[in-house]
Amino acid sequence: MKILLVTRGSQGDVLPYLAVAEELRRRGHEVTLNVPSLFETSVKSYGFRYVLQPFDDIKGMIDDAGQKKQGFRPFLKWTRAVIDTQFEQLPSLVRQHDLVISTNSEFAAPSIAEYCEKPLIRTGYAPLLPSKHIRPATLPFQRPNPLLPPSLLWKVMNRLTNLMVKETINKQRQQLGMTPIVNFGYHAGSHSLNYLMYSPQIGETDPDWPFPWEIGGYCFNDSFSYEEPAYQTLLRFVESGSDPILFFTLGSCSAKDGHRFCQMLLESCRKLGFRLLIGSGWSQTGIQLQTNDRLFLMTQPLPHHLLLSHCQGVIHHGGCGTTHSVARAGKPQLLTPLLLDQPYWAYRVERLGIGPSALRIGKATQREVDRKVEQLMTDSNLQRQAEQLGQKIRAEQGVCHLCDYIEQTKGTYSSTK
Repeated sequence: MKILLVTRGSQGDVLPYLAVAEELRRRGHEVTLNVPSLFETSVKSYGFRYVLQPFDDIKGMIDDAGQKKQGFRPFLKWTRAVIDTQFEQLPSLVRQHDLVISTNSEFAAPSIAEYCEKPLIRTGYAPLLPSKHIRPATLPFQRPNPLLPPSLLWKVMNRLTNLMVKETINKQRQQLGMTPIVNFGYHAGSHSLNYLMYSPQIGETDPDWPFPWEIGGYCFNDSFSYEEPAYQTLLRFVESGSDPILFFTLGSCSAKDGHRFCQMLLESCRKLGFRLLIGSGWSQTGIQLQTNDRLFLMTQPLPHHLLLSHCQGVIHHGGCGTTHSVARAGKPQLLTPLLLDQPYWAYRVERLGIGPSALRIGKATQREVDRKVEQLMTDSNLQRQAEQLGQKIRAEQGVCHLCDYIEQTKGTYSSTK
C-alpha cells in the first residue's frame, strides 16, 4: 500500500509516527510523512519520503502556552490557519495514497479523506471519543464530580471544538462542493477508524463508544539518532556517585516558573541525599543552574530507554510519550501538568498507584516539593506498583499492533462510511 502519515506537535507526537513508518516500510509499504519543518532533520535520517507542512510554528505555540503569554484568540487564529493550509496542501497528496493516518488534532483530515474517498485512521494519544464514563482528556476536570459528569463535559468540549474549527472546515467544504458538518466530533468519529495509540494498562477505554475504535499500546521509538558522546558524558555523572538519581524534564514544554522549580528540586535533592538530572528540552529548563556533583544538565536529547534505567524516579510534564516511557521503565513518576491532555495522565498515574498526586509548578512550595520528592524516591508501594506495570507495558507490541491494524484496514473501512 501507499500510506500517508500526517502529524505535528512535539517529539512525543512525531517520533511514534516515525517508528510506525519504519515498520511499514520494512513490511514493504510505500510511506510518505507530512510533518512540520522542525522535524525535517529527523525524517531525513530515516530516509523516508516526506512533504513539509507550510504552516507549523508548533514550538512557538507550546512555548507561549507554557509561559502563559497568549490567550485563546492567538491559538484560535493559529488553528484555523493550519486547517486552511491543510485544505490547500493535502488533497493532492492524499489522492496519491491508498490510506491516510493522522493524529486526531489534524482537524482537516476527516473532511479531506472523505473528499478524496480514502480511508482514514485517526490516532489519539488519549481517549478521543465522547463517552458517558470517561472525561475529555483535554479538559482539566479529571477528578469525579457529581456536578460535572462526563456527558456534560463532553458537551462543553464539543462546543469548544466546534467554535474553533467548524466554521473554517465548512468554508473549505463548501468550496469543494461538500455538505457542511453539524458537529465536528461526531463527523470525525464516524468518518474515521479511531485508533488509540496508548497502553490499555494506563489509559481508559469505553466499550460503549458508538464509533469504530481499536487500541494497541503506545508506539515507542527506540531508534532515533542521538550523539554518543553526550550519552557517555551522562554515564560519567551516573558512575561518579552512588546516591539515587531523580530525573526532571518538561519535554517540549516550558513553564513560567520552571527555573524556580529546578532550584527547589536541587535543594530537595541536597537535603534528602539524591542527585538531580535535568533534561533541558526545547525551553532549556534549568539552564541557568551551575552543574556540580549533585546536578547534571542534559542539553542534548537522549532516548528515554537509555537514560531512565539510571534513575530512581522521574518528574515530568505529563505528555503521553513520557508517561508511557517512564511506565515502561518501571519507575515511579510525579507529574507537573501544564496543558492539553497532561492533567489526564497525571490523574491516571495517581489512580494506578505509580506516582504521587500531581504537583503544580507555579504554586509549589519548598516544603511541598521536599515531601513529594521524598515520597517519589522512597515509597516502596509506588516502586512495586511501577515495576509491575512496567512488566505489562514491556510485553506490549504497540508498533506491530498498529501496523497489523493498518494492513487490515482496506477491507474494513467501508463499514465506517
